[in-house]
Amino acid sequence: MATLKVSNIDTLEEKPVVGQAIPSNEAGEDQEPIPVIDFSLLTSGTPDQRLAVIGHGIDKDLMNDILDCCREFFDLEEEEKSEYKGKHMLDPISYGASTDDPATAVLFRRNYLKVMVHPEFHSPSKPARFSKVLAEYSKAIRGVVRELLGGILESLGLESSYMDRAFNLESGQMLSVANQYPPCPQHELAMGLPPHTDPALLTVLIQNGTDGLQVQHKGKWLNASIVPGDLFVNINDQLEIFTNGKYKSVIHRAIVNNRKTRLSIAMANGPSLDTIINPAPELLCSVSQPAAYAGMKYKDYLEIRECIRLVKRKRV
Repeated sequence: MATLKVSNIDTLEEKPVVGQAIPSNEAGEDQEPIPVIDFSLLTSGTPDQRLAVIGHGIDKDLMNDILDCCREFFDLEEEEKSEYKGKHMLDPISYGASTDDPATAVLFRRNYLKVMVHPEFHSPSKPARFSKVLAEYSKAIRGVVRELLGGILESLGLESSYMDRAFNLESGQMLSVANQYPPCPQHELAMGLPPHTDPALLTVLIQNGTDGLQVQHKGKWLNASIVPGDLFVNINDQLEIFTNGKYKSVIHRAIVNNRKTRLSIAMANGPSLDTIINPAPELLCSVSQPAAYAGMKYKDYLEIRECIRLVKRKRV
């Protein structure tokens, strides 16, 4: 296996050690298992297998190719990558590094590459094969997401075709986020990503075989040990809104280790930017189940989230 080259992130030895150890909440061997969804059963039409995604049909070679392309991008010289440094959350391509959080004194160790791949496709020009592989992989993920959303809607008593008018997926925003988490000598004082939810509908994630993703369940952090070749799927904010809370957006975080570089690719699948997401009227009852969320354009939702994040940082 090729060695991952890490750049753009200061080592802890070069910075003063501040803050407290990241609480693990005892995530470990006695945790509850992460549910496994068999995609072939989800799409077979068997009603009692709606919650049983492993047989997703995406070629493992394609999954390895996209991981390799992202690794090769991070291996580029800093000068080559710097042309993609983004300034706005909706920039089609954005490369950068997470910054330390002054509010918590937590040190973050993460390089990222964010690429808008739908409804308009974008890609870095290097490595040479990146564009072709990313286009093929994102198309395959979109197909899986449509089937997953269809199964979720049917589990709620709705037709799977409801998604087209509710989410406008043909013009839906799809964002590819490649994350590189280098090893950290004092990993107990650092994080890859803080606890958060994703703003879209569904996020589909793969990784290079090194674990680090944790999800929160009943107040505890569970290690998400993702088997190579499997897809890890997170419910996002817009789906929680649409289902009026019947499906909950997953709180998750990324931790770092002191041994290996972790590489992950998250494909965030959302509605179109101009789509207003409301709780589905069919899932509401004026007395027992009133709407718990106000409708809002997806673009406005993204901008408000970003404003809140920036205001929190400025207050410190």
